[in-house]
Amino acid sequence: MHRQIAGRLTGRVTKWLVLVFWVLVVALAGPLAGKLTDVQDNQASSWLPASAESTQALDKLAPFQDQNDIPTVLVYEKSSGLTKADLATIGTQLDQIQQIDGAVPAKAPDGTTVQPSALIQVSQDQQVAQGQVTFNFGKDGWNKLPDIKSQIEDIAQLPGATVYVAGPGGQAADSAEVFSGIDGKLLYSTIIVVVVILLLTYRSPILWLLPVISAGVALITAQGVIYLLAKNAGLTVNGQSQGILTVLVFGAGTDYALLLVARYREELRRHEDRHEAMAFALHRAAPAIVASALTVILGMLCLTVAEMNSTAGLGPVAAIGIGVGLLVMITLLPALLVITGRWIFWPQRPAFDSHEPTSTGFWAKVGTRIAPRPRLVWVGTAIVLAVCSLGILQINAHGLSTQDAYTKDFDSVVGQQVLTDHGLADTASPVMVVAQADQADAGIGEPSPPIVKGDVALVSAPLESDPTSKAAFATVADVRTAVHQVEGADALVGGASAINADIEHASARDNRVIIPLVLIVVMIVLMVLLRAILSPLILIATVVLSFGASLGISALVFRHVLGFAGADASLPLFVFVFLVALGIDYNIFLMTRVREETPEHGTRRASLIALGATGGVITSAGLVLAATFAVLATLPLVAFAEIGMAVALGVLLDTLVVRSVLVTAINLDVGSRIWWPSKLDSADEPTPLEAAHEVEALDA
Repeated sequence: MHRQIAGRLTGRVTKWLVLVFWVLVVALAGPLAGKLTDVQDNQASSWLPASAESTQALDKLAPFQDQNDIPTVLVYEKSSGLTKADLATIGTQLDQIQQIDGAVPAKAPDGTTVQPSALIQVSQDQQVAQGQVTFNFGKDGWNKLPDIKSQIEDIAQLPGATVYVAGPGGQAADSAEVFSGIDGKLLYSTIIVVVVILLLTYRSPILWLLPVISAGVALITAQGVIYLLAKNAGLTVNGQSQGILTVLVFGAGTDYALLLVARYREELRRHEDRHEAMAFALHRAAPAIVASALTVILGMLCLTVAEMNSTAGLGPVAAIGIGVGLLVMITLLPALLVITGRWIFWPQRPAFDSHEPTSTGFWAKVGTRIAPRPRLVWVGTAIVLAVCSLGILQINAHGLSTQDAYTKDFDSVVGQQVLTDHGLADTASPVMVVAQADQADAGIGEPSPPIVKGDVALVSAPLESDPTSKAAFATVADVRTAVHQVEGADALVGGASAINADIEHASARDNRVIIPLVLIVVMIVLMVLLRAILSPLILIATVVLSFGASLGISALVFRHVLGFAGADASLPLFVFVFLVALGIDYNIFLMTRVREETPEHGTRRASLIALGATGGVITSAGLVLAATFAVLATLPLVAFAEIGMAVALGVLLDTLVVRSVLVTAINLDVGSRIWWPSKLDSADEPTPLEAAHEVEALDA
């Protein structure tokens, strides 16, 4: 950002205009942000592309079922055995539940209308019975399931028995409980984490307010924009993307704030007028902040090529959050800082012409320790990270069954397991074949008689396993193999298990396509920013190494410490995108400062100066980002916990090891050649040890 432009943004009058502008923006965006949860779409079927077989099957299934139907299964378990009287009571209760507003007539396998009591199934050991009631509340009816579950529980009571509300209806109700208030919980937890770290970083009881207020403004504004796009432009927003938005805006936004405040504090020691100090701070810090944000934005937009609509939707959601966060942190935050003046730093106010403490701080000493043997340091560090990466072999990112998806037991999960344990097929989530088909492959229950409407026939069969399990996916694959061989049938296999199987397949494809694309995009940004080829290649390699190590260590922890059964199929992609797009930030913050100092001091001396100057702020930024992502691990969802822990670990590795030790050691070893093929490559260089002694002499 040009210094004159920076000065205009934070002038004696314009600083107030900037403040008024953002106050008006928040006033307009606030009411919209509060409605974002209302436009969430958490249905798995809406996440798939039109090309998926289960999506195509949904269109052909329209004459046979309403897509808004929500089958809800009641599971009665009585270890002493269900008597005839118990079964009669269960039948009466099911028929009573059928009277709840929103319930639709029950259908027998042949399509005829019956009472739910006529469809009760009992296990061979007589210990478990299941019945089903289907509800339909229109397109947004899934949000009403928690209230319906409460009404069902008031009715479904049997002495000596445990009753579970399972099936898609029970799962939707439990999912709603998980996501209920999730944005508020994440927001408050994130704010607490950020405030604590900023207090420790700034050692000021007041200064932390400005970054937190600015991040809050960015989040509200971003949520308002995303709400309008979700409501009017078809943007897919779900609980996952909204939760990640909160963490991303606060984490990345606070990172940008830390970098700007640190540079502003440096300039306050050089300039008596705070407006002039901010103009210089913005001029020097903004290019790194903008490049960092642009890298994240472009990395997130790579997600739009995903087949998974939920993943494709996350891209614009995250990009908007980062973009708005960037605008706020280079306009509103500077305005607030110059409005408040030097006293906001109390009790450690940066006085004009005072000593800059970072030149002799902890990270400056780390650089001095690396200087005698930089090659040994970076080779040893790289080997350790590579060994940690081997843990990836332990990861099982092939999706999570309902039973394994939560970190606590929910009714729908336990109820499904009870059905499986007692040999009852899942009647609410059958395999559905639309075609001229009259049979299904082994692994499913007795197929229903074909129901014909027009020129389309429907054959359905209940599953004998959890519809989200690997066994169910294998059954779907077997059925597809069988029915696709029927000439002229144009058979399509749909249903809940087919949808989940297609989600896993689409996620695997997205991993293969998007990960290389993100690498290419980030590489181009770095080459433009650093005006070199060799240094971007090295930086990308270090971040990929950091990704491998963090995912490898995380896989071992997930499997052997936390006992998670596996990981969501999208985990590698999400962790990679967040770590490469966000982790490269710290390398950008460091290397832009190295490049800034190189013309005057040479690359090796500049590397040590940059490490000392940026080490503290980058460490604080990494701690903020890691802590905010770790907040995701507090939610009772395995997918969220795994993303949060893996990204948090990766950010810490980037901050404390990759950026501070690995990259600095490589810079010291390679010297000016790091800028090849730019003109900086031709500079004469002292040895790393000589550079360290010269930097110490400068500080003295």
